[in-house]
Amino acid sequence: MDGKKRPEATADQALQAMDRMIALAQFGQHDIAGRLGLNTTDLTCLGFVMEAALAGTPLTAGDLAERARLTTGGVTGVLNRLEKAGYARRLPDPDDRRRLHVVMDESAQERILAVYGPFYARLGSLFADYGPSEIAVLTDWFGRARDAMQESLDEIRAGTDRNGT
Repeated sequence: MDGKKRPEATADQALQAMDRMIALAQFGQHDIAGRLGLNTTDLTCLGFVMEAALAGTPLTAGDLAERARLTTGGVTGVLNRLEKAGYARRLPDPDDRRRLHVVMDESAQERILAVYGPFYARLGSLFADYGPSEIAVLTDWFGRARDAMQESLDEIRAGTDRNGT
């Protein structure tokens, strides 16, 4: 056995547990955004900025608009609010002055982790109860579930279903 003994569960039970977790996460994002002085769209965008910063990959304003499914005007408003709150900055692209890179403000990560830190510590403790092969399954499932969700959302947004109708 790779991890602890687990209770048996059906796929329906897992879906119900996932739905409850997603609902709680949606309410939680609202609360966390408020604690950080942001709205949930701005918090989501800040997450994309932070992810790019941690990966060391430049994020342009256009990239952010695409990831957040915002118009360029919408992302401009988000960036204005993130800059005003001291979470992000816009820097000109050295190779193309028409493009802007969005970077984390130096103090932002510390302020964000002050709110998210306890939650991530709890998740770290939870993951410690699982063995490497179980974590691999969880990671695989989350990635594949994200892809399935994206496909479904794309269909919903396009007003179609799997059959193109």
